[in-house]
Amino acid sequence: MFDIGPLELMLISVVALVVIGPERLPSAIKTAGLWIGRFRRSFNQIKKEVERELNTDEIKRQLYNESILADLDKAKKEIGNIAKETEKSIKDIGQDVEQSASETEAKAEKKTETVPETDTDTDTDTDT
Repeated sequence: MFDIGPLELMLISVVALVVIGPERLPSAIKTAGLWIGRFRRSFNQIKKEVERELNTDEIKRQLYNESILADLDKAKKEIGNIAKETEKSIKDIGQDVEQSASETEAKAEKKTETVPETDTDTDTDTDT
């Protein structure tokens, strides 16, 4: 964090000893240590809260993604059901068409059987 070497620490100690004095230096170091400890605890607490929030956001994102996947699966099943119903309807329509065609053929055969044949062998040719 801070790039302070041993020589710089010794210089700071000597200046503090001269400025503060030998009788107040131990209490000043103790007070500085308390403040540094409080700062570290506060920093660590804030860091944990941020990590917790990030994890909460990640969990929310994951739950959202899972809900989207569940909705997609549900939609896929509904589309599958609709496709099956459509195929069944098409088969039913095809069977109805085949049945109608066979009924129409049967009626047409009955009509041709009941209609008397007319004589079409009339000579219209004239010999010269």
